Amino acid sequence: MLIAPPSGYSLMKVGSIHEECLKEEASFKWIESEKAGMDLGDTATRRWVQIHWWGYLRARWLEHLQGKCFWIELDRGDFGLLPRLFKEHGQLLNDIIDRLKNGQENLDIILWAQDSRIILDPVRDILEKLDINSRRLAHRFDAN
Repeated sequence: MLIAPPSGYSLMKVGSIHEECLKEEASFKWIESEKAGMDLGDTATRRWVQIHWWGYLRARWLEHLQGKCFWIELDRGDFGLLPRLFKEHGQLLNDIIDRLKNGQENLDIILWAQDSRIILDPVRDILEKLDINSRRLAHRFDAN
């Protein structure tokens, strides 16, 4: 779905994390059921949640923060926040986001920055603003 954007944005994609998640779960369930030769039902869905939910959610949240897709379950005020806050560190921001999407955590990113001889102040500023570990959205089959 496309909607009129907040000022400063062109038409943007709007989605529901939960609705899109259902598609991902269905695909996973179909593949796993085909492998098993029988319908695995909720067992496959619960397995998807255990394996993929947090990474899936993190990727959607980062899209929201980047202003790429407005996810209705996430805070409206967070939409497009990162490009506005870190204009002068665009490439660094993109590098950090790529690492987060690949499952790296704050410490991994700090170690990467040190190894790459990147000034740590902007790295810490970005990580503090992202506050990646505080963003949680429960799944209906929350495995916890």
